[in-house]
Amino acid sequence: MKASDIMTTDVVTIRGSATVAEAVKIMKGKGLRALIVSRRTDEDAYGMVTETDIAYKVAAYGKDPKTVKVYEIMTKPCISVNPDLGVEYIARLFANTGIRRAPVIRDTLLGIVSITDIITKSNFVEQPKELTLEEEVIKARDSARAICSEKGATSPKCASAWDIVEELQAELAHQRANKPKQTYFEEYCEENPEALEARVYDT
Repeated sequence: MKASDIMTTDVVTIRGSATVAEAVKIMKGKGLRALIVSRRTDEDAYGMVTETDIAYKVAAYGKDPKTVKVYEIMTKPCISVNPDLGVEYIARLFANTGIRRAPVIRDTLLGIVSITDIITKSNFVEQPKELTLEEEVIKARDSARAICSEKGATSPKCASAWDIVEELQAELAHQRANKPKQTYFEEYCEENPEALEARVYDT
């Protein structure tokens, strides 16, 4: 599943010049935890103001929300995601940056995706990506062995096939935060040492 599959498309925007009091009124009225700050021009970046911004930067200091402007407390530019980004990458982006939501943008604002969307709308429980990726690695490994058996261990096609396997294994290792003791290509090279030289490319 991708960002476009789980995002909320009914996005509420606010001007940077609006007051925090106006932002609070909109958030209360619509039951929202964040508002996207609209762009002034096509070259401008989107911003975001969240309930945390308001609590930490206005309420915590006893400031008057009727005089504080949204642009004073917003995050701009905010982290955004492409609508084609996979759910697992969105979750990883959130984990790495500590954010809880992000606008979905391709040229223009399409929606917003949040941690709640990941939990309630995605299929990560029914179809864990790790298992799917593991299947892809096994298929790619078997395909590489078949190609190398037919074309030869030193052929360019054999080298390319193992490139694919190693990329998939690297992605799986990254997901698991655990490097394998030995890659499938290293196993293959124990049986076919000449294959290693075939993957030394000219730069």
